[in-house]
Amino acid sequence: MLLLDEFESLVQVKSRDDLLAATVEFAQRLGFEKVGMFAVADHAQGEPEFACVNNTPAGYWRESTDPDNGRRDPVMQHCKRSGVPIAWNHATYSAASEAAMWERQASFGYCTGIAYALHLPGGMHFFVGVDRDQSLPACRAEVRRLVAELQLFTVHAQESAFRVLLPPSPEPDMPDLTARELECLRWTMEGKTAWELGRILGISEQTAVRHVNNGTHKLDAVNKHHAVVKALRLGLIR
Repeated sequence: MLLLDEFESLVQVKSRDDLLAATVEFAQRLGFEKVGMFAVADHAQGEPEFACVNNTPAGYWRESTDPDNGRRDPVMQHCKRSGVPIAWNHATYSAASEAAMWERQASFGYCTGIAYALHLPGGMHFFVGVDRDQSLPACRAEVRRLVAELQLFTVHAQESAFRVLLPPSPEPDMPDLTARELECLRWTMEGKTAWELGRILGISEQTAVRHVNNGTHKLDAVNKHHAVVKALRLGLIR
């Protein structure tokens, strides 16, 4: 199994190139030449974010990233739906009536392999696959060992992979509204006029207007109603 210091090195990778190098080194220790690592972040609105590192041959890159091929590929479909590792070979593709796909990828060295996907909270998904042009070991215990090592590697790699490949967007600067400006926006949300704000808060109508205008300006809103919507979205008022 991997040593603790090798896990620590993996956790500390700083770049995409470092991550690829660590993954290739791991795969080669297991006896595999090819690697693929994918990080995916689903979003409630819009397309999912997708990033990868691999050492796919240039001549096979376009086919390997073709979404239509991915929807047909039995290994990718298994990993998309399951958190159970898969050790695959020609029979895997033949059983899915995709022997021609296997023949094509085998010409680039993808004859057998092991793949594993983590399906994480928050719509995050992480996949690691190792591939080679030789048969998998005939000994089932040896295959189980290889699968276990891939699982262990994947668990330790996922945090670094998301940090390097899909870093979170920086949080927007929160507008600095005063307590009085927020209070005026809260009452504006309730449909109160500036005159009513003055009566409720014990201030003049002109002062109430100034607080609402200041809040609108700080929120970069076009009017007080837009300011209320933005304040709600930012969690400044409820």
